[in-house]
Amino acid sequence: MLAGIDGSDSAWRAAAYAAGLARRQDSLLVLAYVQQLFTTGWGQTGIPLVETGKQIAEELLAYIKESTSRMESIRWEFRTAQGDPYSGLVAIADELRVDAIAVGASEHAGHRMFGSVAVRLVKTGRWPVTVVP
Repeated sequence: MLAGIDGSDSAWRAAAYAAGLARRQDSLLVLAYVQQLFTTGWGQTGIPLVETGKQIAEELLAYIKESTSRMESIRWEFRTAQGDPYSGLVAIADELRVDAIAVGASEHAGHRMFGSVAVRLVKTGRWPVTVVP
């Protein structure tokens, strides 16, 4: 079971939902954070953004460790990737051959026009995708 997390409330709800499924099915829960990389006009990745992404990943991992310490029956691992969140989640899902994906519903208004990560995963049609509000 793969859950995409980014620190948003809906992502944490998706992770909790995925944890429940993983516990009931006695399967591995993979929590994945994909750091978006933005480039400057000349194609150079900003070093401060990379460092910020690493810091966010460390904070997410610390929160996960604290939250899962009370749940001994769940096997889990934390993965990180860089790039587009959709592509990162797809790459992790393909690498691990996951059975299902859970993600939080997008909280960004712009995604209504361009499509959210959740909608793109559903349209891919390779895994059952649960979108948690």
